[in-house]
Amino acid sequence: MTDVRTALVIGGGIAGPVTAMALQRIGVEATVCEAYDSTADGVGAALTIAPNGLNALRVLDADEAVRAVGIPTPRIVLQSGTGKVLGEVDDPPGLPTSLTVSRADLYRALHEEATGRAVRVEHGRRLVSAEETGDGVTAHFADGSTARADILIGADGIRSTVRSLVDPDAPEPRYGGLLNFGGWTANPGLAAPGGAWHMVFGRRAFFGYLVQDDGRVMWFSNLPSRDPVTRAQMQATPPREWLRRLRETYADDDTPATRILQRVSEEELLIVGPVEDMPTVPRWHRGRIVLVGDAAHATSPSSGQGASLAIESAVELARCLRDLPVAEAFDAYEGLRRARVERVIANAARTNSNKAAGPVARVLRDLLLPVVLKHMLKPEKQTWLYAHRIDWDAPVTADVASAVRFVTPTRGH
Repeated sequence: MTDVRTALVIGGGIAGPVTAMALQRIGVEATVCEAYDSTADGVGAALTIAPNGLNALRVLDADEAVRAVGIPTPRIVLQSGTGKVLGEVDDPPGLPTSLTVSRADLYRALHEEATGRAVRVEHGRRLVSAEETGDGVTAHFADGSTARADILIGADGIRSTVRSLVDPDAPEPRYGGLLNFGGWTANPGLAAPGGAWHMVFGRRAFFGYLVQDDGRVMWFSNLPSRDPVTRAQMQATPPREWLRRLRETYADDDTPATRILQRVSEEELLIVGPVEDMPTVPRWHRGRIVLVGDAAHATSPSSGQGASLAIESAVELARCLRDLPVAEAFDAYEGLRRARVERVIANAARTNSNKAAGPVARVLRDLLLPVVLKHMLKPEKQTWLYAHRIDWDAPVTADVASAVRFVTPTRGH
């Protein structure tokens, strides 16, 4: 059994409070240190909590808090830019129903759940460095303050400061060739098909929309862009110009994209940022410092799995720390997680390529996709992903840690 009694969790987004609640379950007092001075209420677009993510939340008895703010979305309808239905993908039977939730609502639900369990969340604590001191870690923050705990966990996202402390040579996020926009607007008269996301492979860009029962449409757009662009650079372009480009991009498609975008006001447009991932992070831990969530395994939004994988990893990390000393626990955690998350990241990268297909590739994609859906993407073929369950009661042994085989990745993009 571990001798860890305290932890500093750096990052108060999605992974942070879940990690703190998981650690609390094994008797570890975790403090969540959030860089920003205020909460993230009202910030962000929408995301999916998949059945496997809900199963992981259930381990912590936190799934109902998320269900209360989510929209059940068990089906995806895939269409071409001509309006032709290419196929449908349903959640596998016998599993929790996928949820679509605004990031702001998910953030609020998880934070309220964590603070309701007496998890301490401190704002304005931007980490700048950390050092191991004997049997613990001392964190140094931008305001000059420090904090000490037995371990430090980086849950600080795709541009993780903690990752650079674990490995100064860690790769930068990889650009996926797409710019991401989204938001909510008034329904232009579309019928609500009962919790189905429509994913449209348009002639020039990918578009997704969900008709809600409250009279609004949730939508997103992946706009191909060969050159990498930062979120700050995207936001430097006026929303009016982005809306003009988006409407022009979908003007030749026989889909609801143009009708939806015509309803979007400048104030409603969310400039989400470039689509990025981390194909592999060579080192997940060093000494008493470890990574979780996007800091270790960021996948692009195309996977629909970013939040769910982060939740899984938070629970598995706590399970490993429950049963093993720190070094072995971190090895076991990585061994249990790396192959799974990197498979999801690779699959999502292939999806991004399909979204940005050229004229010839687009024709081939639209011809072949119905066949692929029929034979390869049946619900039973996706059980490895969606039916994943963490056996909380099963002990984690040293054999798991000793079986870890580290991957030596190719550096760069």
